[in-house]
Amino acid sequence: MKEPMRKAFIVTLALAYLMSGAFAAKKGKPVYERRIFNASRANSAPVINGEFDDPAWQAVDWTGDFVQFQPYGGAAPSQQTAFKILYDDNNLYVAMKLYDTSSDSIEHRLAQKDDDMMMLGDVAGIFIDSYFDHLTAFGFLVSAGGVKADFIWTGDGQNQDLTWDPIWYVKTRIKNDGWNAEMRIPLSQLRFGKSEKQVWGLQLGRVLYRKQEISFWQYIPQDAPGLIHLFGELHGIDGIKPKKQVEIAPYGVASTERFKSESGNPFRTGKGNYYNGGVDGKIGLTNNITMDFTVNPDFGQVEADPSLLNLSAYETFFEEKRPFFVEGKNIYNFQLMGGDGDLSAENLFYSRRIGRQPHGYPHLSSGEYTDMPDFTRILGAAKVSGKTKDGLSIGFLESVTAREKAEIDLDGERRFESVEPLTNYAVGRIQKDYGQGRTSIGGIITSVNRDIENPNLNWLHKSAYTGGLDFSHSWNNRNYNLTIKTYFSQVNGDSTALIRTQRASAHYFQRPDATYLKYDSSRTSLMGNGGRIQVGKIGGGHWQYLAFLTWKTPGLELNDVGYMRTTDEILQIFWVGYRIWEPFSIFRNFSVNVNQWSAWDFGGNNLVKGGNVNFHTQFKNYWRVFSSVNFNSNRRSNALLRGGPSFLTPGSAGMYLNVGSDDRKKLSFNLSGSFNEGFENSSTSKNISGGLTYRPTSTISITLRPKYSAASEELQYVTKTYFNNDERYIFAHINQKVLEMSIRLNVSITPNLNIQYWGQPFIAAGEYSDFKRVTEPHAGTFTDRYHTFDNGEITYDTDGGYYAIDEDLDGNTDYAVGNPDFNFKTFKSNLVLRWEYVPGSNLYLVWSQDRNQFSPAGTMDFGTDLRNLANTHPHNIFLIKLSYRFSL
Repeated sequence: MKEPMRKAFIVTLALAYLMSGAFAAKKGKPVYERRIFNASRANSAPVINGEFDDPAWQAVDWTGDFVQFQPYGGAAPSQQTAFKILYDDNNLYVAMKLYDTSSDSIEHRLAQKDDDMMMLGDVAGIFIDSYFDHLTAFGFLVSAGGVKADFIWTGDGQNQDLTWDPIWYVKTRIKNDGWNAEMRIPLSQLRFGKSEKQVWGLQLGRVLYRKQEISFWQYIPQDAPGLIHLFGELHGIDGIKPKKQVEIAPYGVASTERFKSESGNPFRTGKGNYYNGGVDGKIGLTNNITMDFTVNPDFGQVEADPSLLNLSAYETFFEEKRPFFVEGKNIYNFQLMGGDGDLSAENLFYSRRIGRQPHGYPHLSSGEYTDMPDFTRILGAAKVSGKTKDGLSIGFLESVTAREKAEIDLDGERRFESVEPLTNYAVGRIQKDYGQGRTSIGGIITSVNRDIENPNLNWLHKSAYTGGLDFSHSWNNRNYNLTIKTYFSQVNGDSTALIRTQRASAHYFQRPDATYLKYDSSRTSLMGNGGRIQVGKIGGGHWQYLAFLTWKTPGLELNDVGYMRTTDEILQIFWVGYRIWEPFSIFRNFSVNVNQWSAWDFGGNNLVKGGNVNFHTQFKNYWRVFSSVNFNSNRRSNALLRGGPSFLTPGSAGMYLNVGSDDRKKLSFNLSGSFNEGFENSSTSKNISGGLTYRPTSTISITLRPKYSAASEELQYVTKTYFNNDERYIFAHINQKVLEMSIRLNVSITPNLNIQYWGQPFIAAGEYSDFKRVTEPHAGTFTDRYHTFDNGEITYDTDGGYYAIDEDLDGNTDYAVGNPDFNFKTFKSNLVLRWEYVPGSNLYLVWSQDRNQFSPAGTMDFGTDLRNLANTHPHNIFLIKLSYRFSL
């Protein structure tokens, strides 16, 4: 480690120590007492207008006595809050009076429904645990500007599903003494069992935006290991019956696209028009169990994936954005790893597999043109989910995707070739809670079955199955937790498919030095397993800690309907953190974390050892700082040579720093920078990014997020070739640069009428030099592990665009390598007008544009690249979509 990096590491450790102990506030904790509120039956339904002027409200008294949650837990709030709750046979009514002695300072921004509520100004809401399982709550929030947010909390508040989309009604009014929020929540949107007298968990909350203050009706300590099990209770709701929800939402969509025509290609005429229709629905099988279905869904209004540069052998993970698959996704979650690192995306279920781009591509003869489907059509999908009164959670999802065919033309003669088989996807999940949620036991099973009729697609698995079991137990007031997960997989298919699986980047069974692996070219099935054991302290004081042990056997294969990057790994992690959540000195809050990890493969080889120290603080002026320092030892990489022997790469050290300004202001920003250096001059990377948000009015926000990264890598994989029947792994030095900008504009005309624009110019360039071949992968010195070709061994053929290599110096080319330099430019954008003309029913007007350009130049010239991108012919799509949601 170089001297500046060593000093930075020592300074960070010292700062973390001083912050964690020397300035900690010493205050006694308020005593927790569970509160009970008794609702009253309404003699007549109040009109929801935000005024509380109906006789029904006059018949009941206001209740208040809120207490702070943040920043000063248990203290009296800066402003008082009062509420009333009424009910009848069909609805729950909530009145909230948010007093404010400075009513002209109430922040009432407008935005799209379910936007980040902590950025929308003053907010109030109610949280209802109608299952009364102490783990699940339905949240209904509204901003002072009338913007709604609704979500489901699961896992005692650890998971939040913002895609839940119930139909409910709310009006707000800003008054001289504060603001009002009046709600009507249909009982059909809640889940509860049959009982003459209902008892539900209850919490009400408020955000006072200008002070970043959160207050609750039911006091909850900031060091609590969860939220919902500490809710108060709602009594007095008698004589209501569970409601079975039946909602249907047919839709129609029309689109037209314009793109660059291609002479002679009958499929690239420069324009196209399309029409589609389908139906979504929600049917209450019981009050607690709901079936959602979709027939011929269309997701044209969904924002495009951002552009990324990926030079690794691993698949890029993209977030799910399609509403049907996002809503209620928590029940299907079976995460392999915890935390938020690179491996946190690994899961038994990755819904982006359903409706993905077709796997295959047609075999074309000279002169043939093809029209390839962009995505696999989802013929239909259904899911059943819910939770019984006995604490049994269930989730079943079934989807069928079409057999997709490419249309091929040769001088007017048409033929079709299958590029994606008819496929069935199924996921089943159950989980049972015991002891008011302190203990849970669950399981999951997934299946993929393909009807492969085209022998050219035999490299796909004919069937794939995964399953898992999980157990969780909390004790000592839920402050301590033990979690155990185990899972398995089995894939079946033609030997061609299993050869591809064994040689894939997640496995590399063909590695010559992996004597503990068996590569079998005649194999027609493969099985594997994995698991995780996690134990630690997650609440009850300033200190928290967790220990993890995870493993994935070499044969584990999840990528048919799950997401997995690597296998053949045993990983141990220990984390300890210290938090100060109440303001002290110049700080509003402070936390410091220390992480340590080690990894091995199933041959007993240590792969890496490393550690991280990081801290986060918010100052009393509402600025934020986050910083971290990382260290990794020499790494034994089983994947660098992409099927070749393992390679010993030098260790590395890195730093990261993020500074953010007060985001309550009209103009706010954050700035991030990172630097990572590989030892023995093996690599360097520098990244700088920022964010600038401007809110000129309560209805408009503009956000710019630029990012620039520059990296230099001594060993970037180029290709594998042969010389005298011996394998040659060819690498090169690479200088790569990436420049991108994310642009967002939000205009909210009303809480239900919004215009959103997102655009992303993206430029990436990579220049390769100093080509080399691997010689001794485990030599003592990094430079002894490869041989760099000198000028006598390598020449560049400018006409052919390749490098000729004469390894034995006999004057003849022994093998050649194509020029891998690249300059890739793209611009993606979406302009969406969304109007929720009645609750749950939407009109979308969408304009999407995509521009792409590639050149074999490895350098970046921002001005020239931007002009070239602007001159590239765009691909435009204009779309109108109308849906209408009604209840039966």
